Amino acid sequence: MNIVNHPELLDRLAAAHALGTLRGGARRRFEALAREQAPVRAAALVWQSRVASMTELQAQEAPPPAVWKRIDNLVQADLGRETMARARETPPAPTPAGWWRSLPLWRSASAAGALATVLAVVAAVGLRNDLGSQIGELQAQLQATPSIEYVAVLNDAQASAAMLVTFDPKNNRLTLQRVGGFQEAADQSLQLWALPPSGAPRSLGVLSPQRLLQLAAEQRDVQEVPALAVSLEPLGGVPSETGPTGPVLFQGALIQKML
Repeated sequence: MNIVNHPELLDRLAAAHALGTLRGGARRRFEALAREQAPVRAAALVWQSRVASMTELQAQEAPPPAVWKRIDNLVQADLGRETMARARETPPAPTPAGWWRSLPLWRSASAAGALATVLAVVAAVGLRNDLGSQIGELQAQLQATPSIEYVAVLNDAQASAAMLVTFDPKNNRLTLQRVGGFQEAADQSLQLWALPPSGAPRSLGVLSPQRLLQLAAEQRDVQEVPALAVSLEPLGGVPSETGPTGPVLFQGALIQKML
Protein backbone atom coordinates (compact mmCIF):
# COMPACT_ATOMS: atom_id res chain seq x y z
CA MET A 1 0.00 0.00 0.00
CA ASN A 2 1.30 3.45 -0.93
CA ILE A 3 0.72 5.59 2.18
CA VAL A 4 1.09 8.76 0.10
CA ASN A 5 -2.37 7.95 -1.30
CA HIS A 6 -3.74 7.68 2.26
CA PRO A 7 -3.04 11.12 3.80
CA GLU A 8 -4.84 10.41 7.09
CA LEU A 9 -2.74 7.27 7.69
CA LEU A 10 0.41 9.16 6.69
CA ASP A 11 -0.34 11.92 9.18
CA ARG A 12 -0.94 9.41 11.99
CA LEU A 13 2.28 7.52 11.24
CA ALA A 14 4.27 10.77 11.14
CA ALA A 15 2.80 11.83 14.49
CA ALA A 16 3.59 8.45 16.07
CA HIS A 17 7.15 8.62 14.68
CA ALA A 18 7.73 12.08 16.15
CA LEU A 19 6.25 11.14 19.54
CA GLY A 20 8.32 7.94 19.71
CA THR A 21 5.37 5.52 19.81
CA LEU A 22 6.13 4.06 16.37
CA ARG A 23 8.70 1.35 17.06
CA GLY A 24 10.44 -1.70 15.67
CA GLY A 25 9.95 -2.72 12.08
CA ALA A 26 7.16 -0.19 11.52
CA ARG A 27 9.46 2.67 12.50
CA ARG A 28 12.24 1.40 10.21
CA ARG A 29 9.86 1.04 7.26
CA PHE A 30 8.50 4.56 7.81
CA GLU A 31 12.03 6.02 7.90
CA ALA A 32 12.94 4.13 4.72
CA LEU A 33 9.87 5.59 2.98
CA ALA A 34 10.76 9.07 4.26
CA ARG A 35 14.19 8.82 2.62
CA GLU A 36 12.62 7.81 -0.70
CA GLN A 37 9.44 9.89 -0.91
CA ALA A 38 9.21 13.65 -0.39
CA PRO A 39 5.57 13.66 0.92
CA VAL A 40 6.46 11.17 3.65
CA ARG A 41 9.58 13.15 4.52
CA ALA A 42 7.54 16.36 4.65
CA ALA A 43 4.94 14.84 7.01
CA ALA A 44 7.71 13.57 9.30
CA LEU A 45 9.43 16.97 9.40
CA VAL A 46 6.14 18.76 10.14
CA TRP A 47 5.44 16.59 13.17
CA GLN A 48 9.06 16.72 14.36
CA SER A 49 8.82 20.53 14.28
CA ARG A 50 5.55 20.45 16.25
CA VAL A 51 6.88 18.12 18.95
CA ALA A 52 10.19 20.02 19.21
CA SER A 53 8.32 23.27 19.87
CA MET A 54 6.26 21.61 22.60
CA THR A 55 9.34 20.80 24.71
CA GLU A 56 10.07 24.52 25.08
CA LEU A 57 6.79 24.95 27.00
CA GLN A 58 7.68 22.49 29.75
CA ALA A 59 8.13 24.30 33.08
CA GLN A 60 9.15 23.05 36.49
CA GLU A 61 6.27 22.42 38.86
CA ALA A 62 6.38 21.85 42.62
CA PRO A 63 4.23 19.01 44.05
CA PRO A 64 0.86 20.27 45.34
CA PRO A 65 0.30 20.50 49.14
CA ALA A 66 -2.01 17.46 48.98
CA VAL A 67 0.97 15.23 48.13
CA TRP A 68 2.89 16.24 51.25
CA LYS A 69 -0.29 15.89 53.37
CA ARG A 70 -0.76 12.34 52.12
CA ILE A 71 2.86 11.47 52.92
CA ASP A 72 2.47 12.85 56.45
CA ASN A 73 -0.73 10.83 56.94
CA LEU A 74 1.03 7.63 55.88
CA VAL A 75 3.97 8.27 58.23
CA GLN A 76 1.67 9.07 61.17
CA ALA A 77 -0.39 5.93 60.51
CA ASP A 78 2.72 3.73 60.52
CA LEU A 79 3.92 5.34 63.77
CA GLY A 80 0.50 4.78 65.37
CA ARG A 81 0.45 1.11 64.42
CA GLU A 82 3.96 0.68 65.81
CA THR A 83 3.00 2.31 69.12
CA MET A 84 -0.09 0.12 69.51
CA ALA A 85 1.91 -3.00 68.71
CA ARG A 86 4.48 -2.18 71.39
CA ALA A 87 1.72 -1.54 73.94
CA ARG A 88 0.22 -5.02 73.35
CA GLU A 89 3.52 -6.85 73.47
CA THR A 90 4.67 -8.88 76.49
CA PRO A 91 8.38 -9.56 77.00
CA PRO A 92 9.10 -12.97 75.41
CA ALA A 93 10.99 -15.66 77.28
CA PRO A 94 14.65 -15.89 76.27
CA THR A 95 15.13 -18.57 73.68
CA PRO A 96 18.14 -19.63 71.59
CA ALA A 97 15.90 -20.03 68.54
CA GLY A 98 18.16 -17.94 66.31
CA TRP A 99 18.52 -14.50 64.82
CA TRP A 100 15.32 -14.76 62.75
CA ARG A 101 13.24 -14.66 65.95
CA SER A 102 14.76 -11.31 66.92
CA LEU A 103 12.05 -8.70 67.61
CA PRO A 104 14.34 -5.71 66.86
CA LEU A 105 15.17 -7.27 63.52
CA TRP A 106 11.54 -7.53 62.48
CA ARG A 107 10.82 -4.01 63.79
CA SER A 108 13.62 -2.71 61.61
CA ALA A 109 12.26 -4.64 58.65
CA SER A 110 8.77 -3.19 59.29
CA ALA A 111 10.16 0.35 59.43
CA ALA A 112 12.10 -0.23 56.18
CA GLY A 113 8.93 -1.50 54.52
CA ALA A 114 6.99 1.57 55.64
CA LEU A 115 9.70 3.85 54.27
CA ALA A 116 9.69 1.98 50.94
CA THR A 117 5.90 2.42 50.76
CA VAL A 118 6.17 6.17 51.36
CA LEU A 119 8.89 6.54 48.71
CA ALA A 120 6.82 4.57 46.21
CA VAL A 121 3.79 6.81 46.84
CA VAL A 122 5.91 9.94 46.40
CA ALA A 123 7.35 8.65 43.11
CA ALA A 124 3.95 7.54 41.79
CA VAL A 125 2.19 10.78 42.70
CA GLY A 126 5.01 12.88 41.30
CA LEU A 127 5.06 10.90 38.06
CA ARG A 128 1.28 11.14 37.71
CA ASN A 129 1.26 14.88 38.27
CA ASP A 130 4.16 15.43 35.87
CA LEU A 131 2.55 13.23 33.21
CA GLY A 132 -0.78 14.97 33.64
CA SER A 133 0.89 18.35 33.26
CA GLN A 134 2.70 17.24 30.10
CA ILE A 135 -0.49 15.79 28.59
CA GLY A 136 -2.38 19.01 29.33
CA GLU A 137 0.31 21.14 27.73
CA LEU A 138 0.48 18.79 24.74
CA GLN A 139 -3.28 19.01 24.22
CA ALA A 140 -3.20 22.80 24.48
CA GLN A 141 -0.32 22.99 22.02
CA LEU A 142 -2.08 20.72 19.51
CA GLN A 143 -5.24 22.81 19.77
CA ALA A 144 -3.20 25.94 19.08
CA THR A 145 -1.33 24.37 16.17
CA PRO A 146 -1.95 26.36 12.98
CA SER A 147 -3.76 24.80 10.05
CA ILE A 148 -1.32 23.53 7.43
CA GLU A 149 -2.69 23.14 3.89
CA TYR A 150 0.47 23.09 1.74
CA VAL A 151 3.85 21.46 2.44
CA ALA A 152 7.10 21.49 0.49
CA VAL A 153 10.51 19.96 1.19
CA LEU A 154 13.15 21.87 -0.78
CA ASN A 155 16.21 19.79 -1.62
CA ASP A 156 19.70 20.87 -2.62
CA ALA A 157 21.68 19.61 -5.62
CA GLN A 158 22.56 16.43 -3.71
CA ALA A 159 18.84 15.69 -3.09
CA SER A 160 19.28 16.39 0.63
CA ALA A 161 16.52 18.24 2.47
CA ALA A 162 17.55 21.87 2.98
CA MET A 163 14.33 23.68 3.87
CA LEU A 164 10.79 22.83 5.01
CA VAL A 165 8.01 25.17 3.84
CA THR A 166 4.41 25.10 5.10
CA PHE A 167 1.44 27.37 4.36
CA ASP A 168 -1.19 28.24 6.96
CA PRO A 169 -4.35 29.55 5.22
CA LYS A 170 -5.97 30.42 8.55
CA ASN A 171 -3.30 33.04 9.28
CA ASN A 172 -2.15 33.67 5.67
CA ARG A 173 1.40 32.72 6.59
CA LEU A 174 4.28 30.82 5.06
CA THR A 175 6.62 29.20 7.61
CA LEU A 176 10.14 28.25 6.51
CA GLN A 177 12.49 26.12 8.58
CA ARG A 178 16.09 25.52 7.51
CA VAL A 179 17.02 21.88 8.03
CA GLY A 180 20.35 21.96 6.18
CA GLY A 181 23.64 23.64 6.98
CA PHE A 182 23.71 26.31 4.26
CA GLN A 183 24.30 29.91 5.41
CA GLU A 184 24.47 32.80 2.97
CA ALA A 185 27.17 35.46 3.14
CA ALA A 186 26.52 38.83 4.81
CA ASP A 187 26.15 40.58 1.43
CA GLN A 188 23.71 38.01 0.00
CA SER A 189 20.10 36.99 0.56
CA LEU A 190 18.01 33.92 -0.16
CA GLN A 191 14.77 34.55 -2.07
CA LEU A 192 11.75 32.24 -2.26
CA TRP A 193 10.02 31.78 -5.66
CA ALA A 194 6.76 30.19 -6.74
CA LEU A 195 7.14 28.20 -9.97
CA PRO A 196 3.71 28.25 -11.69
CA PRO A 197 2.78 25.76 -14.42
CA SER A 198 3.27 28.50 -16.99
CA GLY A 199 4.82 31.92 -16.97
CA ALA A 200 7.78 33.36 -15.09
CA PRO A 201 8.69 32.58 -11.46
CA ARG A 202 6.98 34.81 -8.89
CA SER A 203 8.75 36.05 -5.76
CA LEU A 204 7.19 35.08 -2.42
CA GLY A 205 9.67 37.03 -0.32
CA VAL A 206 13.27 37.52 0.77
CA LEU A 207 14.48 35.29 3.60
CA SER A 208 16.24 36.52 6.71
CA PRO A 209 19.23 34.52 8.04
CA GLN A 210 17.21 32.95 10.89
CA ARG A 211 16.67 29.19 10.79
CA LEU A 212 12.93 29.62 11.40
CA LEU A 213 11.02 32.51 9.84
CA GLN A 214 7.59 33.45 8.52
CA LEU A 215 6.39 35.32 5.45
CA ALA A 216 2.97 36.82 4.77
CA ALA A 217 1.21 35.11 1.86
CA GLU A 218 -2.27 34.70 0.42
CA GLN A 219 -4.03 31.53 -0.70
CA ARG A 220 -3.74 32.65 -4.32
CA ASP A 221 0.06 32.90 -3.98
CA VAL A 222 0.43 29.14 -3.57
CA GLN A 223 -2.77 27.74 -5.05
CA GLU A 224 -2.09 25.56 -8.12
CA VAL A 225 1.67 26.18 -7.78
CA PRO A 226 3.40 22.83 -8.38
CA ALA A 227 6.85 23.74 -7.04
CA LEU A 228 8.91 26.25 -5.04
CA ALA A 229 12.54 27.29 -5.39
CA VAL A 230 15.11 29.32 -3.46
CA SER A 231 17.78 31.35 -5.25
CA LEU A 232 20.87 33.16 -3.99
CA GLU A 233 20.57 36.89 -4.71
CA PRO A 234 22.29 40.18 -3.77
CA LEU A 235 21.47 41.49 -0.29
CA GLY A 236 17.80 42.46 -0.13
CA GLY A 237 16.76 40.31 -3.09
CA VAL A 238 15.63 41.28 -6.58
CA PRO A 239 12.25 42.51 -7.94
CA SER A 240 9.74 39.77 -8.70
CA GLU A 241 9.38 40.79 -12.35
CA THR A 242 13.07 40.19 -13.07
CA GLY A 243 12.95 36.62 -11.84
CA PRO A 244 15.91 34.87 -10.17
CA THR A 245 19.28 36.37 -11.15
CA GLY A 246 21.49 34.10 -9.05
CA PRO A 247 21.83 30.31 -8.83
CA VAL A 248 18.85 28.25 -7.70
CA LEU A 249 20.07 26.43 -4.57
CA PHE A 250 16.96 24.54 -3.41
CA GLN A 251 13.73 23.40 -5.02
CA GLY A 252 10.93 20.94 -4.48
CA ALA A 253 7.29 20.07 -5.11
CA LEU A 254 4.54 21.98 -3.26
CA ILE A 255 2.01 19.42 -2.01
CA GLN A 256 -1.54 20.23 -0.93
CA LYS A 257 -2.58 18.21 2.12
CA MET A 258 -5.94 16.47 1.82
CA LEU A 259 -6.62 16.06 5.58
